[in-house]
Amino acid sequence: MKKIALLIFFLCFVLNGFTQANWEVNFVRNANPQNPNNAVFKGLSSTAKPLAVALPVGMWAIAMLNKNKKGQYDAYETAASVAIAAIATQTLKVIVQRPRPYQTYPDIYPNEIDNGQAFPSGHASVAFAAATSVSLIYKKWYITVPALAWATAVGYSRIYLGQHYPSDILAAGITGAASAYASHWLQKKIFKEKKKAASPKL
Repeated sequence: MKKIALLIFFLCFVLNGFTQANWEVNFVRNANPQNPNNAVFKGLSSTAKPLAVALPVGMWAIAMLNKNKKGQYDAYETAASVAIAAIATQTLKVIVQRPRPYQTYPDIYPNEIDNGQAFPSGHASVAFAAATSVSLIYKKWYITVPALAWATAVGYSRIYLGQHYPSDILAAGITGAASAYASHWLQKKIFKEKKKAASPKL
């Protein structure tokens, strides 16, 4: 667990060193239009936090209806992944204090003014936490591929909307994925015997 936390912070601080690299600024400029009000990208961005919360709630509700204890533990795991990612992201934002692209470069246009810090992206972090968590739990390509595609699309939408640099999104992906792995590890430690007892016997 400590190793995962150290890895998150180390990789994120390495990425933070690339913040003002010309390629990053140019990437945002190329992705971000003068009027970033595309409904698709705004819609994708707005799904991140609600879906990251709704996913474990839905998993838990279905498990309760089916009286599936293992499904309940899986829902707790996904919820914990999102919670860990949110806490880690906010901690990094406070420590790093990176301004958003449009606060530094007047030729980058935001869809809305957000006074929060940029590094890492909160939207992308919780999206990748939820997507990675369900991928670890279900291990089915038809779940993993759409989940990770959604998280990646959320990340790109944040660049399109002028809110983040690419390294903000990459750091968020690392934070979210590492949070899911940390939750998966914790869940195995805490619920190992309970899940074993709850699993159906073949």
